[in-house]
Amino acid sequence: MRHTLPIAPQFYVTAPQPCPYLDGRMERKLFTALQGDQAERLNDSLSKQGFRRSQNVLYRPSCAECSACLSARIRVADFKPSRTHRRTLKRNADLRRNPTSPWATEDQYNLFRRYLDSRHADGGMADMDVFEFAAMIEETPIRSRVVEYTRPPEPDETGRQLIAVCLTDILDDGLSMVYSFYDPAYTHLSLGTWIILDHIEIARTAGLPYVYLGYWVPGSRKMGYKAQFDALEIFKSGRWQPIGKPEDHIASLHPLSVDPIAEQVARISLPDGLTTRS
Repeated sequence: MRHTLPIAPQFYVTAPQPCPYLDGRMERKLFTALQGDQAERLNDSLSKQGFRRSQNVLYRPSCAECSACLSARIRVADFKPSRTHRRTLKRNADLRRNPTSPWATEDQYNLFRRYLDSRHADGGMADMDVFEFAAMIEETPIRSRVVEYTRPPEPDETGRQLIAVCLTDILDDGLSMVYSFYDPAYTHLSLGTWIILDHIEIARTAGLPYVYLGYWVPGSRKMGYKAQFDALEIFKSGRWQPIGKPEDHIASLHPLSVDPIAEQVARISLPDGLTTRS
């Protein structure tokens, strides 16, 4: 008889490299592999502790002299759309949602390229080819969905047109928005905001308490938009807490010291049956 034993996750640290969010800073990540029968339980557990998934890896910022990146999530039951959000919902009432399996398509990649070329031409993903894109979408050891959004056809078009996409993980306590992109020709529709609002509705319908948005970075123009959502929590000082006033977090961008990696790993809580190795 063959038995499968739990694999203890091993944690590593990346080499420092320029931060994509704040000029003049260096970023470093603490990460572990998602593998084996316990991948889904590990993803659920670490997502609640500020980690994010990228393909078969879970990571969390662990910069030597900065703690700006803060994992953010929305409390679905307490969320109330603002007047601006209600206008965004109304503008996009004719969009149709289509959840699919995590399988990359040519239409998705073409949309992804237009989005990157318009919004992030100098970013770390700018050179991704179709094979790397497929890996981003398809290499997932957990429950994931690709949520496509289509618009009605224009008079000279046939069929509905793909306008936005979100790669979404299904956690035991919510939805994690891994990566989203949209047609830059429709910036006036506030599609980035719309995708988040729709995921709040998906989570509400499914009875899931949270929507995980990724990292909020105070002082970063690229990541500051997340603070506009009501009922937002951030993972800070080892716990989830209401964001409060965004400007109050600026002072913590340069802590006097950052705990050694071994101490950070020792404080990570893992599912029963797994122990950490660093």
